[in-house]
Formats: sequence, C-alpha cells, structure tokens
Amino acid sequence: MEELTLTTPALLFSAISLIMLAYTNRFLAYASIIRNLHNKYQKEKDSVLMAQIKNIRHRLYLTRSMQIFGITSLLFCVLTMFLIYIQLYTIAAWVFGLALILLIFSLAFLIWEIQISVKALEHHINDIENS
Repeated sequence: MEELTLTTPALLFSAISLIMLAYTNRFLAYASIIRNLHNKYQKEKDSVLMAQIKNIRHRLYLTRSMQIFGITSLLFCVLTMFLIYIQLYTIAAWVFGLALILLIFSLAFLIWEIQISVKALEHHINDIENS
C-alpha cells in the first residue's frame, strides 16, 4: 500500500460536499411534499393519501440515514487528516478505510431510496395511463 497523505482524504471533501447538497435538496423536496400531503389529508382523509404518507416517511428516514452516514464519513476524513498530521499513519489508514465504508453505506441507502421513489412514480404513471 502506498503511503496515505493529506491529499487522499482531502479529495473526498468535494465529492462528499456535493453528495450532501443533493441529499439536502431531496430532504427539502420531501418536506414540501409532506406539507402538501398534510394539507390534502386535513381536507379529505383518503387511504391513498395515507399510503403516500407512509411511502414518503420511509424515504425521509432513508434520506436521514444517507445524510448521517455521509456526514460521518466526512468527519472521519477530517480525523484521518488530523491523524496523518500527528503522524499516526496506521490509525489514519484504518480511520480512512472506515470513512470509505461509511460513504459506501450512504450511497447504498441512496440506491434503495431511488428504487422506492421510482416505484412511487410508477403508480402515478399507471394512474395517468389508466384514465
């Protein structure tokens, strides 16, 4: 294995920052959808709306997990840089490996959330095609 330098974990900063921006945008979109569903549900207590609310709740929790794993990955990258700075290279390599694993989990949750989102949109498309 090549020596881990300060630039290696620093390279992930921009990638993780962009990912976190995308996650935040998803979160804000869900907040808007939830507010709209809440208003609709106050007017008419429909079982279809309840199913949509359940779906969005699940997606919201997945997005929260994506954000937590992404932020933790970024924190571990910073910790890696500090460990390199104080010349604890072996520990730094392990912490950086953990940061990469956390980033993998974050992206895996993203894939899961996308699958659920596509299924939800397919229901709307089917409604349009069947009308």
